[in-house]
Amino acid sequence: MSAVLAPPTTIVMPGDSGWDDARQAWNLAVDQRPAAVARPASAADVVDIVRFAREHGLRVAAQGTGHNAAPLGLLNDTILVKTSSMRQVSIDPAARIAWAEAGAVWRDVVEAAAGHGLAGLAGSSPDVGVVGYTIGGGMSWLGRAYGLSANNVEAIEMVTADGRLVRADACTEPDLFWALRGGGGSFGVVTAIELRLFPITEVYAGLLWWPAEPGSDTAAEVLQAWRELTQCGLPEEFTTSARLMNFPPVPDLPDHLRGRSFVVIDVIHLGESAEADRLLAPLRALRPVTDTIQMIPVQALSHLHMDPEQPTAGAGDGLMLASLPAEAIETVVRVAGGHTGRLVAVELRHVGGEMKRARPNNGALVAVDAEYALFAVGMAPFPQAAAAAARSVAAVQAALSPWAAPQMYLNLAETDRDPSSFWTPQAYDRLRQIKAEVDPDDLIRSNHPVPPHQINHPHQ
Repeated sequence: MSAVLAPPTTIVMPGDSGWDDARQAWNLAVDQRPAAVARPASAADVVDIVRFAREHGLRVAAQGTGHNAAPLGLLNDTILVKTSSMRQVSIDPAARIAWAEAGAVWRDVVEAAAGHGLAGLAGSSPDVGVVGYTIGGGMSWLGRAYGLSANNVEAIEMVTADGRLVRADACTEPDLFWALRGGGGSFGVVTAIELRLFPITEVYAGLLWWPAEPGSDTAAEVLQAWRELTQCGLPEEFTTSARLMNFPPVPDLPDHLRGRSFVVIDVIHLGESAEADRLLAPLRALRPVTDTIQMIPVQALSHLHMDPEQPTAGAGDGLMLASLPAEAIETVVRVAGGHTGRLVAVELRHVGGEMKRARPNNGALVAVDAEYALFAVGMAPFPQAAAAAARSVAAVQAALSPWAAPQMYLNLAETDRDPSSFWTPQAYDRLRQIKAEVDPDDLIRSNHPVPPHQINHPHQ
């Protein structure tokens, strides 16, 4: 295979030196075994890879980081295209546009944009891939004010299943442009993306912490106060999430965290600090042991959530919630509290705002039709731990299911789902039509595939 694909594409085959490193996803719990791993250095390399796959009866799956790799399933007939060598980023400060190659992670864009006094709609982890996050929707800390990352895309460069390098924007390839904005990775291999930036240099942000030991009422009290805060008509410049954190008793954690549980409130505000302080008064009246909320450079938001910044093994999954009554909070505390060693975190994030508005020019994910997002995750360093964490995650989802929204959000789904659950019926039908037009043979794979209209083969 390497003789057919010209340099600088790197091809790694089973049995080659470095095979295990090449096939590894960011989530170390996912055991990827593709037919081969290709590491392109340019869009031209991607064209060669896609054409080679078609000629040899193979499929293609693109992967920037592999944070959400589990739903890909078996890859024995698939070339895994790792785009991590394609990380160039450029900023047009006058147009407020960032251009990022397919392997760029949010840290790359955030730091480049900050040098010009600008910010993108980044996720909460600095090492999440810009492309995967965006084509799956992209719910940013700034999203209540500015909308989904997918709906702030100016253009996408990609290689289609027939090996053409195309540019999709509002005027050229408009169907592809629509599909790629929230429709996922089923339509081609993205090689670069152009994103809008915003003139933001500082935000008022930080964390509030409370110990939440077993038998204590603290978690319930704080989470109920947080729930009331989110239901009092918050300005769209104000974003917040609430987490139950269970730190495992492992030696590499600091003494004050090891084996302990906490309830943590994340706060991000784009307006005046006095306005946020007024809104936060009821929470602060509950006397958090730590309060880090202050004016920070916008690029520091990348680290606010304290997500792991190196590959790790985890088992997680999400659920979108249409409502969050007091009973739902009681359920979260009952089901998720005290699962130290199984569930590391259970998070509720307030959504709404601009992310919930279905603008006419938006893409396939026209809006997030939910008020809250739930995500639960546990450690998975070995198969038995992964199975235990998955059971705990499923228990949380089942307990919160009475308040579930009809539509799931692609980026928080880390298990197989009915693909029609991610979009409105009209959007899903159009996505299937576009898939049938651009990839009728289903050569391009994604972790949550859109099947062409005329093909109904099972998800592998």
